[in-house]
Amino acid sequence: MKKLLTANAIVLLLGLLCLGAGRGQTATNPKNEPMGANGVLVKAWRKTGKPKAYPTRTLDHLAGFQPRSVPLDKYGGWAGRKVEATGFFHVRKLAGRWWLIDPEGHRFLHVGVVSVGVGRGPQMKKAFAAKFSSPQDWAEKTMRLLREHGFHGTGAWSDDELTATASQRPVTTPNWNFMSTYAGTLGKARQVAGHKAYPNDCILVFDPGFEAFAFEHARKLAATAADPYLLGHYSDNELPFPRDLLDKALQLPADDWTRKAAEKWLARRQGGKLAPDKLTLADREAWRGHVAERYFDLCARAIRKFDPNHLYLGPRLYGSEKSSQAVLAAAGRHLDAIAINVYGVWTPDVEGFQRWTEWSGRPVIVTEWYAKGADSGMGNLTGAGWTVPTQADRGRFYQNFTLGLLETKCCVGWHWFKYYDNDPTDTKTDPSNRDSNKGIVNVRYEPYEPLLAAMKQLNRTVYPLTEFFDRE
Repeated sequence: MKKLLTANAIVLLLGLLCLGAGRGQTATNPKNEPMGANGVLVKAWRKTGKPKAYPTRTLDHLAGFQPRSVPLDKYGGWAGRKVEATGFFHVRKLAGRWWLIDPEGHRFLHVGVVSVGVGRGPQMKKAFAAKFSSPQDWAEKTMRLLREHGFHGTGAWSDDELTATASQRPVTTPNWNFMSTYAGTLGKARQVAGHKAYPNDCILVFDPGFEAFAFEHARKLAATAADPYLLGHYSDNELPFPRDLLDKALQLPADDWTRKAAEKWLARRQGGKLAPDKLTLADREAWRGHVAERYFDLCARAIRKFDPNHLYLGPRLYGSEKSSQAVLAAAGRHLDAIAINVYGVWTPDVEGFQRWTEWSGRPVIVTEWYAKGADSGMGNLTGAGWTVPTQADRGRFYQNFTLGLLETKCCVGWHWFKYYDNDPTDTKTDPSNRDSNKGIVNVRYEPYEPLLAAMKQLNRTVYPLTEFFDRE
């Protein structure tokens, strides 16, 4: 008995230490699950790491909140109180909370799923032929599945043309790959896990050919410039802005355009005499901001020349640049909302998110995050997301994470990564997408019901939840 009490005490103490007082809320436990200070404890690990129990807040543990449904417009916006309608999406801060405003003038949060499309792997092709009569049949059934579970948008790498044929269209966010396409034409971009890599982590933003390329590349955007179901554009995915970006630029070959730009910039900063051996942290941070400024400026001008109607969401920030005030400030001067991929975080840091918005003056949209289930039978060794024991635990993680996002008051949406699981027989895909349970459906297009049930419960009351958190 003493051993059992000691173990229970440790579990409770872990919850108290990790979650704290939970902003004054008291937890309830209607399902009699193992409790932390303000939620259940869910085991999770990263790839081959050691499992750890994380306090996990769900709707069942949100004391004082009464879920309710509210009327939605055709986009998924909160029908009712309106603000200025422009016919397209825009951002606005209302009573201390950031919002997307949909084309009808309603408050809107973009709740979506990444990579909504027909799978290309051998297993998925075989399953598609058995399950759907046509691509249009897939689109209709898939959009119905998403809407039924409270998703009204799609994220990057989705088949926007195909999903647009469904009777219930999603709100879309295409990625145009400005830098990766340009660097690829020069043989200076290669695929690594999750994104493209560039020479010494230096994007080619100072190449004299990039500006002309960007404006020519952006001509494609004119085709959808009048589409009210388009939320906004990504310019790339996970570009590198490492802390030692200046050092890496100065290590490039002498004739490299980035190195020449860095030497010129540094000499001017050091009073006319180049001294690369005397770099300071301030130099390194300023250079990151300088590179980001040029990239955001060029892409923003190119995008808005051919599509002045939709939002510019940036290149989906993901790394150490998220702690760079210089990069976030540059983003804020050119982006409408800042797309950020969030990994390695079980519960969002409310103050951290608010800091991003303070630095940039812009709201945030989380464009990748997920957890994998060990009960899927998949290897789960690739990809950056957490692994948890069951699909029900994936659902608990979903609710815990999104409640944290809503609490920030500066997050205007999130995109779960992703629609379907990795197809292990697809050897041509990105190395980070080989063997993992990331989807809301498996490779046979079968839904993960426990996960989707938790998603539905949260998504369908997402707007009343903003009122709940705004009352504090």
